[in-house]
Amino acid sequence: MKLLLHSKRYFYPLVLALWLNLLVPMNIFAETNATLVNIKLANTRDNLLTYFEVRNAFTDKINQAVKNGIPTTFSFYVSLYKTTDSFFDKKIADVQIKSTVKYNSMKEEFSIFRPWKDEKPAVTKSFEEAKSWMTDVDNLTVIPLDELVKGDKYQIRIKAELDKVTLPLSLHSVLFFVSFWDFETNWYYINFTY
Repeated sequence: MKLLLHSKRYFYPLVLALWLNLLVPMNIFAETNATLVNIKLANTRDNLLTYFEVRNAFTDKINQAVKNGIPTTFSFYVSLYKTTDSFFDKKIADVQIKSTVKYNSMKEEFSIFRPWKDEKPAVTKSFEEAKSWMTDVDNLTVIPLDELVKGDKYQIRIKAELDKVTLPLSLHSVLFFVSFWDFETNWYYINFTY
């Protein structure tokens, strides 16, 4: 009887400790998933625009790859649907853009190619600034306003992902490394009436 009580006294703290060990890594993992934040819609006189940023896009593995000179590209997908009461929404705009960062170790600078924003690459020596330029999307034209109907309902859907990396033949043996730094956000939805 005493042995049974003695073992119960240690059993519950052990179960609690195991439970916490299982939960904590899940929370840490959840916080490091890439997500879209600060999503906003705006308009000029002529166009519907969107703004957003990707949080937690640069993991240690991605940082390491960029600093080793591997060009890294993020793709952003923005779709606009006219929503109806039925199950079939009509897609009226589909925008895909890419941002690519490449590190030049000789000059110790990062070049960020954002063709949707500027024809020339932006250049910086700051990795933090390069990461910010890679993950912030602003003034992205979604559709001309004259293609929207006053009073109609719409839904914008936004997603970001890291493009698959094409490694030189000499590095194909480290393909397992690449799989650890893929990311893809969920689709994010915003409903609005024009």
